[in-house]
Amino acid sequence: VGFGKTEVILRAAFIAVQNKKQVAIIVPTTVLARQHFQTFKTRFANYDYEIELITRSLSPNTRVKIINRIKDKKVHILIGTHALLNKDIKYNDLGLLIVDEEHKFGVKHKELLKTMKENVDVLTLTATPIPRTLLLATLGDISVSKLEKKPINSEIKTIIKSEDSIDE
Repeated sequence: VGFGKTEVILRAAFIAVQNKKQVAIIVPTTVLARQHFQTFKTRFANYDYEIELITRSLSPNTRVKIINRIKDKKVHILIGTHALLNKDIKYNDLGLLIVDEEHKFGVKHKELLKTMKENVDVLTLTATPIPRTLLLATLGDISVSKLEKKPINSEIKTIIKSEDSIDE
């Protein structure tokens, strides 16, 4: 925690979008999805990239509009929870799939993620690697990079809000 995983996904997503590819970022919670969404909107404010957030809390009309925009390649970066695994979501040109907090997804979700991986680069991040991931890395089935040094001027912020104050 606090070692720069978000910075890594920001830069990877930027490179993918610069290369005319769509990016999907899946996270385990709505809170984390909203945090990433705000961070991406802030960091990419000077670029003409469409960034959308999709969670189960969206109204059906909003969800359909976003799904259609993804299909038409009008969405460059899609951030969301398990709602991203909905079979109705069809990407025009998905180039990068980012799985944040990989250890919090179950076997069923990981199997669905595998169906998205064909001809797509995948970046998986976790602050808590699970034994299976460590085993796959040891066997050489997956490559692993380790962030060992905390970024300069990095600070961890914890904000506690009531449910009434959470923005949609």
